[in-house]
Amino acid sequence: MARKPLITFLGNFRVAAFLLLLLLTSRQVIGGGHDYHDALRKSILFFEGQRSGKLPPDQRVKWRRDSALHDGSSVGRDLTGGYYDAGDNIKFGFPMAFTTTLLSWSIIDFGRNMGPELKNAVKAVKWATDYLLKVTAVPNVVYVQLGDAYSDHNCWERPEDMDTLRTVYKIDGSHPGSDVAGETAAALAAASIVFRSRDPAYSRLLLNRAVRVFDFADSHRGAYSGSLHSAVCPFYCDVNGYQDELLWGAVWLHKASRRRRYREYIVKNEVILHAGDTINEFGWDNKHAGINVLISKEVLMGRAEYFESFKHNADGFICSILPGISHSQVQYSPGGLIFKAGGSNMQHVTSLSFLFLAYSNYLSHANKAVPCGEKTASPALLKQLAKRQVDYILGDNPLRMSYMVGYGARYPQRIHHRGSSLPSVRAHPARIRCKEGSRYFLSPNANPNVHVGAVVGGPNVTDAFPDSRPFFQESEPTTYINAPLVGLLAYFSAHP
Repeated sequence: MARKPLITFLGNFRVAAFLLLLLLTSRQVIGGGHDYHDALRKSILFFEGQRSGKLPPDQRVKWRRDSALHDGSSVGRDLTGGYYDAGDNIKFGFPMAFTTTLLSWSIIDFGRNMGPELKNAVKAVKWATDYLLKVTAVPNVVYVQLGDAYSDHNCWERPEDMDTLRTVYKIDGSHPGSDVAGETAAALAAASIVFRSRDPAYSRLLLNRAVRVFDFADSHRGAYSGSLHSAVCPFYCDVNGYQDELLWGAVWLHKASRRRRYREYIVKNEVILHAGDTINEFGWDNKHAGINVLISKEVLMGRAEYFESFKHNADGFICSILPGISHSQVQYSPGGLIFKAGGSNMQHVTSLSFLFLAYSNYLSHANKAVPCGEKTASPALLKQLAKRQVDYILGDNPLRMSYMVGYGARYPQRIHHRGSSLPSVRAHPARIRCKEGSRYFLSPNANPNVHVGAVVGGPNVTDAFPDSRPFFQESEPTTYINAPLVGLLAYFSAHP
């Protein structure tokens, strides 16, 4: 069990001084400088630019066309649809499922704040779940990746022109993948809540499939990167282990179904599946902080004392991320941005900030705060921390740059994204083959197609940003950066 840090008077002073620094480094008046609803609209629109398959008549991102229409044909299945996870043309099931879970959680907690954008957020979830239903249609099989990553990354071409290998990768009873299957079960269960009142039959289909996929994940245990190492590593290799995804899947099934078996599973497996480990991590590979925050809602509502240890973990997560304290795994840049080692830092910023906000709301309803030694983290403080990160993304930072494409006066122009950086089919009908796209990749010119709503990996720990395609860790957008941001922007559009 991670110990909560003891914050002395000096620690209190450091927290207060750090928060003051955040305010001073802001370039706009906090609370009045951003159009959060506009940013919300754009953050959801981004997903339409990431669509794979046959595009619908109401497609709003017009520089995209149909792509990957034969996915799955090599194994006799229709595996078209879903999302490209980032700036390449592969469909990676692990991050796509996590994206779906977080989009659903955004709607469950903050859909009432989305106004007219709610329908577009729901469409974004359904584009994913329709695909997840396809890849889980065969019992005890999950198709977890479409496309050969090495072949794809050797080319710079539009998804509409793809001539690289569309190899189909799967997990099954002999080649387990409890991580990706557990996350897929979580995504289907979370989405079933989204559709419960909107489309009851579809909701039941999602929940029933989630049950089946979770049973497969639990009964055939193992990490998918053990079965499919050469295909999924180092791209979405499961470094953290599969145990957290089993708990995560069970937590969402408990929330969606209210069945006793999942409550008992969670209680029985809390220690076995390491619920108290790495409590300040949350992302496509590590669900620990999310598990603890999500379960804590029931504890705070006073109806699940048997989950009290999860709330203890959630409190520990909050205390471990507070600014102004020396952390081994979490830093803050001089401009106030959460920073964790590794690529695509904005994924940590948006996912951790989402948890700040969600937990803040749960605490508010219970009239509680988080004790951190001599410091108390109030719901208002957690909202302030989350809002500060959102404002940094939208332009309140040392470079005065919005890291959301198409938002604000200054934003990244040369994002690491094939479809955005190459001329559209409308502008250039002729095929652009594998290596013919290299000149666009290396060009100093701005991308011809503005990928509105895309949030890039972001600046480094010194707040510097290169705005250059080859610097993919900083300049590549991903679906799992945007998914939790949708919930954050929804809330702040209603509570600026």
